[in-house]
Amino acid sequence: MASELKIRVNGAAWTVTSARDTPLLYVLMNELRLQGPRFGCGLTQCGSCSVLVNGVETRSCVTAVSAVEGKNVTTLEGLPSWYAAEKKLAKVPELHPVQQAMVDEQAVQCGYCYNGMIIKASELLSKEPKPSDARIRAAMNGHLCRCGTYPRIIAAIRRASQAMSAGGAQ
Repeated sequence: MASELKIRVNGAAWTVTSARDTPLLYVLMNELRLQGPRFGCGLTQCGSCSVLVNGVETRSCVTAVSAVEGKNVTTLEGLPSWYAAEKKLAKVPELHPVQQAMVDEQAVQCGYCYNGMIIKASELLSKEPKPSDARIRAAMNGHLCRCGTYPRIIAAIRRASQAMSAGGAQ
């Protein structure tokens, strides 16, 4: 049975009408029309559906929409604002540093994995600003790239770490 649920996504309050056990991913895609999170496997195996819930990476394909009531959900679209708030920046950058680094390193080919890769890398750098390559690989384990651009993805995360450590928003 559908219920009216109040959720907060990318800093905005939303009232959605869904069954309480509807996967958050479906609400984000179908009701809020967000295009960042993607349906990949539906089993938490690929990471394409990842979002941040209170700053922690969460697989939205298996998370009930009711589980995020009273919490802050950040999708790919909201990462620049999340970063600006976290760093207390006066201006919201056009892209989160991880997003910009992915562009600069040409890490994305087909684009299917980039949502989860960027979400997880953003969470990692938020908690650990200068991770080693081994730490980056461990954190990104469980995020699958169909094109196999893992070396470029790691290089992009390194680049974002350097930019963020230097105080840059790019």
